[in-house]
Amino acid sequence: MPTRAIRSSAWSGRKQDWKQAPHEYAAISFHSDDLSDCGWETTIRIVVPEGMRSGVYGLEIDNGAGKDTIPFYVVPGERVERQRIVFLAPTFTYMAYANFARGNFDGKLAERVAAWEAYPHNPDQLGAYGYSTYSRHPDGTGVTLSSRLRPILTMRPRYLVYFDPNGSGMRHFPADSHLTDWLEEKGYAFDVLTDEDLDRDGLAALSPYDVVLTGTHPEYHTRRTMEALIAYRESGGKLMYLGGNGFYWKIGRNDDLPHLIEVRRAEGGMRVWASQPGEYYHQLDGEYGGLWRRNGIPPQKVAGVGFTAEGGFEGSYYVRTAASYRDDLAFLFEGISPSERIGDFGLSGGGAAGFEIDQAAVDLGTPDFATVVAFSEGHGLSFHTTFEELLLPGVFDGRPREHGGVSANIVYGKSETGGGIFAVGSITFCGSLSHNNYDNNVSRLLENCMRRFLADD
Repeated sequence: MPTRAIRSSAWSGRKQDWKQAPHEYAAISFHSDDLSDCGWETTIRIVVPEGMRSGVYGLEIDNGAGKDTIPFYVVPGERVERQRIVFLAPTFTYMAYANFARGNFDGKLAERVAAWEAYPHNPDQLGAYGYSTYSRHPDGTGVTLSSRLRPILTMRPRYLVYFDPNGSGMRHFPADSHLTDWLEEKGYAFDVLTDEDLDRDGLAALSPYDVVLTGTHPEYHTRRTMEALIAYRESGGKLMYLGGNGFYWKIGRNDDLPHLIEVRRAEGGMRVWASQPGEYYHQLDGEYGGLWRRNGIPPQKVAGVGFTAEGGFEGSYYVRTAASYRDDLAFLFEGISPSERIGDFGLSGGGAAGFEIDQAAVDLGTPDFATVVAFSEGHGLSFHTTFEELLLPGVFDGRPREHGGVSANIVYGKSETGGGIFAVGSITFCGSLSHNNYDNNVSRLLENCMRRFLADD
């Protein structure tokens, strides 16, 4: 699958959309590492029994030469009664990061992988299956397309991304198991849907559920998934956004090529490469790419908070706001001492608030019924405000924020229609859930909110 919708030598700069001047985009870029489909023959097929519980599963393979566990999802069958809770697996984000070769698989990380008997294969050493949209082609251009029809080494149980002296160093698929593990431990029955299911079925996919849970980093979305989540909440559903830097990049898809996603990194944002001027429109669907903030749906419109700062893979803690002591919010902090630091522990960077963090912003779409109930502090020197937040160094693009700066915000609120938001604004939050055998203030806060959302219906 080569890259199309790129400038030819005839590009004049007068048209930015390839559809408006196709003669100026009469070019195709071929790369030696382009990969749409490995094209392998089917060697094993599984029939999911009727009525099998929805969930996250793994196919364990052992052919004598090696072992692997290939993850897959079982979504609810048409005649199966839905649970009240659904986990929306951020599979578009898994695809965007698929086989990301970070150049860090050596030294301490390699030693830890061996010592912990973690997943042994890493894209730094094995590049035969294509790279991620965070990588570059051999000619230096960014990888815009990613496919799920290939082995995705980074989407495996026990895959470690970082050497984390304070925790496990997991992200994405393995890190989201912190949440599904917590649901199992606490006895919450739940179904699983994927981004692809939501993009195909829209609001109808979510309508049967009282509560929708995101993963730790639901960063990549289509317009259909964004609008479905907003419509779900506005029609009375409860959305619990349990990560950071979510709903950030707009992706392109094509119904005839459902295994592919496309990313054009246009005009701003935190990015490892930038699309060339004139190449901001997708080849798969012809739409403008880039940040959702530049496409009319800032993350705050979906989940109440949006990306504001990032730093090293390290976590800090939250403290309560004055507003959190209102009588109508007391239930959230039952069993939590008013003076406690919330989440100064955890498997992800050592704290619940860290790495990539989000804030509320009314001018960007945070609903007026949402209240910031906690904010983080104590972040290290590696943390910096995101580029799209600034007009000049230190000058924010928007209104002042009461709990701004380098800080994550936890927001909670319910609308007049009964819809609800709970957002934690941090990638590392779920890594704190299992601390002290699940007896901790992060776990308690999440459970207090879950109980209220379930009791409302």
